[in-house]
Amino acid sequence: MNSALGIITYFLVIWGLVIGGLYTAFLLLMSGNTEWLLPLGVGVVLIGVLFVQLYHRKSIRNKKKTTSALALIFVASLIYPMYHLYLDSIPTVSAEVDIYHYMPFEEDSQVKSLSEEATLTLTGELPRLDGATALYPLYAAAAEMIYPENYYDPYSSEVMVNTTPDAYSNLFEGRVDAIFVAGPSEGQLKTAKAKGLELTMTPIGKEAFVFFVHANNPVTEVTFKDIQGIYSGEVTQWSELGGEDEEIRAFQRPEDSGSQTTLLKIMGDAPVMEAPVENIETGMGGIIEEVSEYRNHKNAIGYTFRFYGQEMVRNNQINYLSIDGVEPTRETIRDGSYPLTSEFFIITTQNSSEETRQLVEWFASEQGQRLVEHAGYVPVEESFGE
Repeated sequence: MNSALGIITYFLVIWGLVIGGLYTAFLLLMSGNTEWLLPLGVGVVLIGVLFVQLYHRKSIRNKKKTTSALALIFVASLIYPMYHLYLDSIPTVSAEVDIYHYMPFEEDSQVKSLSEEATLTLTGELPRLDGATALYPLYAAAAEMIYPENYYDPYSSEVMVNTTPDAYSNLFEGRVDAIFVAGPSEGQLKTAKAKGLELTMTPIGKEAFVFFVHANNPVTEVTFKDIQGIYSGEVTQWSELGGEDEEIRAFQRPEDSGSQTTLLKIMGDAPVMEAPVENIETGMGGIIEEVSEYRNHKNAIGYTFRFYGQEMVRNNQINYLSIDGVEPTRETIRDGSYPLTSEFFIITTQNSSEETRQLVEWFASEQGQRLVEHAGYVPVEESFGE
């Protein structure tokens, strides 16, 4: 009786481990993290080998020891992949925006163009546009007013949004005529110079650079010096800022992105700590190391631009920090009281078309600046506000 019960128990344990492993493998495949299948597969193979050895032994004591070893091996093989499944379950900020919701001329689009006829008429080829995700709703609204009605795919048309680094690259390579972005990084300026390009930066609006934390973080306000301290690695605990006794997990953005370039500018001469990185699986089956996306851990801090965070993401699990006692709002951007306010630009080169120059002039005009305000941004001149 005991022998039969022992055999049934062993079978239940082994099959429970195998089914658990298959379920974990399924979750990993669905999440795209196939690189974590290797340690799991090694554990399953070892279980199979020991399973065969187990039932060639007659001693129940040896079977119990072997079963314990099986359990330990399997649990160990699950730790790493399960940890990454846990990380993937934590939402990221950038993953929450569907850019197709802001396409021009589409039904139920969230783009906000002016309900009036545009003062600009383009008679030649349409300027090819690209830019930062945070500014796509603005130039998509302009396209809806000025361009002929059509389907403008965000990644393959005259009105694209390939993020700041790719937008600069497309401008440098002549694939687009104008980009809507924050100012260039030092690396981007060097690239332009090496290619013999003269960048014309026309400011068309103002935006706030904002920092955010988990909604349950008791810290709601920091100083400009606190931000420099966090990202230089001098301030490492939330308790130093009036919060809980937890280590600060300070996320950064990839090099040459608009937000990372802005962070480097506000840091001035202060050294910037190394960014957290993670392994990313490429389309060719390899693994590369990239800067980690912001994940909303309770002890995390990240940054973006106000419109993107507050108007496009609208994540109710994060709070935006006041800087030096001032909240980042359109009003504090307009009056200049929010300390981390900067201009954003249309950037062109000497190779840009005449139609592109006309578009740039239109954005600087009274109607163009009213569109900036209407779309949810802050125009360069206060007199253009609604």
